[in-house]
Amino acid sequence: MNSTLKIIGLFFLIFILFLSTLVLILFLYLKISLPSISKLKSYRPKQVNLIVDRNDKIIGYLGEERRIFVPLKKIPPHVVRAFLAAEDANFYKHKGIDFFSLLRALFKNVISGKIVQGGSTITQQVAKSLLLSPERTFSRKFKEMILAWQMEKYLTKDEILTLYLNHIYLGEGAYGVEAAALTYFNKHVWELDLLEAATLAGLPPGPSRFSPVDNPQAALQRRNYVLRRMAEVGFISEGLANQLVTKPLLVNPKNVNIPAHSAYFIDLVKAEIEKLLPKEALEQGGYRIKTTLDLEWQKKGYENLINALRGLSKKDPPEVAAVCLANADGGVRFLLGGRNYLESTYNRAILGKRQAGSAFKPFIWAEALEKGVLNPNAILPDEPITLPGADAGKDWSPGNYDGKYMGPVSLKEALAHSRNTVAVRIALLLGIDRLTDLVRRLELKFPLPINLSIALGTYEVSPLELTSAFSVFPTLGQKVTPRFVETIYDQIFDGKVIYQSEPQSKEVFSPQTASIMNDFLQEVVRAGTGRCAVALRVPVGGKTGTTQEYKDAWFVGFTADYTCGVWVGYDKGRTLGKGETGGKIACPLWLSLMQGTSHTPKPLPFYIPPQDVTNSTSPSSEISPQ
Repeated sequence: MNSTLKIIGLFFLIFILFLSTLVLILFLYLKISLPSISKLKSYRPKQVNLIVDRNDKIIGYLGEERRIFVPLKKIPPHVVRAFLAAEDANFYKHKGIDFFSLLRALFKNVISGKIVQGGSTITQQVAKSLLLSPERTFSRKFKEMILAWQMEKYLTKDEILTLYLNHIYLGEGAYGVEAAALTYFNKHVWELDLLEAATLAGLPPGPSRFSPVDNPQAALQRRNYVLRRMAEVGFISEGLANQLVTKPLLVNPKNVNIPAHSAYFIDLVKAEIEKLLPKEALEQGGYRIKTTLDLEWQKKGYENLINALRGLSKKDPPEVAAVCLANADGGVRFLLGGRNYLESTYNRAILGKRQAGSAFKPFIWAEALEKGVLNPNAILPDEPITLPGADAGKDWSPGNYDGKYMGPVSLKEALAHSRNTVAVRIALLLGIDRLTDLVRRLELKFPLPINLSIALGTYEVSPLELTSAFSVFPTLGQKVTPRFVETIYDQIFDGKVIYQSEPQSKEVFSPQTASIMNDFLQEVVRAGTGRCAVALRVPVGGKTGTTQEYKDAWFVGFTADYTCGVWVGYDKGRTLGKGETGGKIACPLWLSLMQGTSHTPKPLPFYIPPQDVTNSTSPSSEISPQ
């Protein structure tokens, strides 16, 4: 009997030694095959690049993963406690593995007949999501537990929690609590109330299943579970929990896709920053890109423009492109490249080259004044004119739009009523060399050699080019360079400036010439082809443009603060219809766009020669563009 017990004991001992050896070998094998946790110390997750407007309002996101890293100090305690209650209430007590929670979760799942709790600690979840594959195997679970134990020795609890709250997927393409807060509530994480925090904390087990957007009833039940768990573990009182679970589920989801109103602008910004930053840096993300856009104006102006455009033709509305620049610094405050980005991403505002028509005439008038070819009071004949044509043996006889002639007419009146014969006569007086120099100073890429038809706007420009050229008038002769990106920060929050654009301009005309032209172009609005712009109720200068067969309609106008250009037409260059001129179509659209923001009733700038300024006159008498 004793020998039998000894044999049994020996076999048992051998079995224990064998099992221990197997466990040791498995442990050593797993330890050797485990990924290193050292990278977690300096871990920088992939983030989105945040694009904001000039007032720091979010326009959109660029990047593979919509994650916005926030340090733990920016996450309110009630948000942290909501996640701890839902996922790992003993987080600050255990060493990476919580055996009690494993048993409790198993018990509750059995009682409920379904999985209502998970047993993994937050540390284990970090190990799984950052270091391991998502496969469900014993080997992966064992690795996860070993890594969690190691992580607790290598990282502080706050460091682990920071990784978790920034890395976790919370549905709708949002990674981390900040992106999720913006996605579901259009708030920063530090602005969330307790109900909103509990809603987010309920998402990790099933972001789609508990989505407050797609499955509000399931999200409500899950939110209330989190609130009761917070009371159960002592994070809030039971009375407060009972009160909160009676509240409805409220969300304010933000459209995180590229917004229709700003899509063309975002494309431009993306192209701009790809020139400024390395590709690898952009893919890693985490940059805050401050732009020159005025988001509120972009939204309202887009809505106004599209509604006005629909009124032109319900069956087949034409395309539209528009640009607004700040005269002070060239910042693009509004940009639209087409009526529907989803139908066409082609950006007509910068790529669409079309004839400017009569919208180019102000530059011909200004050059004649600048070069002293004509004085402001000059009188020219508005009469038929015939010149040698571009083709040998053929004459060119440009006529006026209305087929009528006014006879002797002042420069101001001729521009206000857009007289073609006067424009051609001025171009003839200037000569090809001066016209070529004008094009060079305006930085327009017209094919050379220039011919006299330039006076009628036969050369093609984009809305951005023409609008930028018009900025010479409200800035007293300085053509501003359009800017899209203002500042780039190396971090989304509290980052350092790594790029700063500076306003640039160059003199095209003298202040005296620009001042005279401001008066002339206000007459276009007061009594000429741009009369619809009077309804803006602030001083406005501008010029309409219509091309042959009514294929293009333009209006470029300016106030003391902004220069805005609008083009209307079809991509294939077909007619808008007889009589559909810049004054009839483009000017009302321009007005609707400008009514999307507020304007101060400041007069347009004018030039006072220094010798005319008396000692009693303040320096502000010489009015600057801003």
